[in-house]
Amino acid sequence: MNNSIISTHELKKYYTVGENTVKALDGVNITINKGEFICIAGRSGSGKSTLLNMLAGLELPTSGTVQVAGKRLERMNEKERIRFRRDDIGFVFQSYNLMPQYTALENVALPLAIRGAPLKLRNEIAEAMLVRVGLKEHIHHKPGELSGGQQQRVGIARAVITRPPIVLADEPTGNLDTGTSGETMELLTGLFRERGTTFILVSHDPGMRKYTDRTITFSDGRISNTLAEE
Repeated sequence: MNNSIISTHELKKYYTVGENTVKALDGVNITINKGEFICIAGRSGSGKSTLLNMLAGLELPTSGTVQVAGKRLERMNEKERIRFRRDDIGFVFQSYNLMPQYTALENVALPLAIRGAPLKLRNEIAEAMLVRVGLKEHIHHKPGELSGGQQQRVGIARAVITRPPIVLADEPTGNLDTGTSGETMELLTGLFRERGTTFILVSHDPGMRKYTDRTITFSDGRISNTLAEE
């Protein structure tokens, strides 16, 4: 029985910079199972963020295949990829990417608003999600009134409110101190384990690996090592 939710075959992404060709991804083959937690590690420029963009359908490959949640992304047009991201992918960003003019409630409810959910329903779901991530007293605060850790909790609530099967996170604790970083990862991974979410984490921080099942290390656009966590 095939339990994979993500797979790539000979995935390549080349860029032309002046007279040079940059091989951001150079023949990457990966398989990730449903509910698996994966850390993508490597130095800056190793290809890890490019891979995340490929899995989200934000960039198209130069060649090769990328299949996510039963969909072949390289065969999709832009409208189809936008729909795919809306329905199948949640994002957690290093910089939080919250709308500064919106309250925490409005930020978290935004994905449901995009789907056309009625105001009362989406606010009820968003409020319950904010309570779940420990922000009951901050529901009506705007991002500028929240700490970095609180803003990231809003970002996590927004990422999971539509219950996406896959969540992609690019350096989600990069702007947080060590203590807040640990609290955020415990919350995030607890939520995802509870829901059976497939979680792909890109990080250069070795400490993040303890939260995942497996670490895939990149170097110069290729996989250099795959390690199952103890």
